[in-house]
Amino acid sequence: MGATAVQHSFSGHETFPFRYPWLKKGFDAVREDPGVFLRDDAITTLGVGKNMVRSIRHWCLTAGVLAESRDGGGALRPTDLGTLLLADDGLDPYLEDPATLWLLHWQIASNRARATTWFWTFSHFHEPEFTRETLSAALYRWTQTLPGKRVAESSLKRDVEVFLRTYVPSRHSRRDIVEDSLDCPLVELGLILQPGGGQAYQFRRGAQRGLPDGVFLYAVLCFWERFSPTAETLALHDLARQPGSPGRLFKIDESSLVERMEDVEKQTDGCLSYGETAGLRQLYRRKRLDPNQVLAEAYAIGGRRR
Repeated sequence: MGATAVQHSFSGHETFPFRYPWLKKGFDAVREDPGVFLRDDAITTLGVGKNMVRSIRHWCLTAGVLAESRDGGGALRPTDLGTLLLADDGLDPYLEDPATLWLLHWQIASNRARATTWFWTFSHFHEPEFTRETLSAALYRWTQTLPGKRVAESSLKRDVEVFLRTYVPSRHSRRDIVEDSLDCPLVELGLILQPGGGQAYQFRRGAQRGLPDGVFLYAVLCFWERFSPTAETLALHDLARQPGSPGRLFKIDESSLVERMEDVEKQTDGCLSYGETAGLRQLYRRKRLDPNQVLAEAYAIGGRRR
């Protein structure tokens, strides 16, 4: 694969959105045994079925709390973010703070290689209202433009189903097995709505008042590093509209982005500042910030917008 090639994936989750205990469960198991997911007794260790073992592995990698071992072979290792967040003395090992749900949404939706449907839908799909069929069809048309092997339409439909279940609460019947009817934690963010309980969906766009400043700033720094790592300025337009940007993935309107930017100098002790010169609105970087340090400080002060 060439250096400029972009990976895409429309599977790995075994048709399960992740559940509250899964990331901590997978993280703890790998700390104990880096090869746990390679073992036949992983179902006993993790206390779930074989398909869920694979799903836990997928979501831990997609959320960036685990990474593949540098020496190959299939073993995994905790990442710095995983340790910061999910260690027993971490920032929020049991996902009790709403800030963590925004953070995990960012981690997953920005992971183009492992969660392509998530990245593409938030970044490129702009219909004001849509059904799972129209979303699947649009995604399928886009995959036709990708190099390499064609993606099966049935795989995309399953992926879209899991994508929607990540953000939209399910309708439970009395016959559902309790474990099978547990919603994904990201449902709580309300980023995708189903008006009137019908077949149509829509994104909830706007200021996203529940999104903490610290998590937003973390996302800005991560995006800056991917989009233009050596630049000391970042245009507001790019922050709002580029694929994989905080504006796209959090569905924040541009005026609300400006509002957040106006506080950034105070939040970062002058490391970043925002200005408008000759009609150009941009962020300026005077000193590099460590995104994980920004997160740690955000949780220390409560992590929420005040």
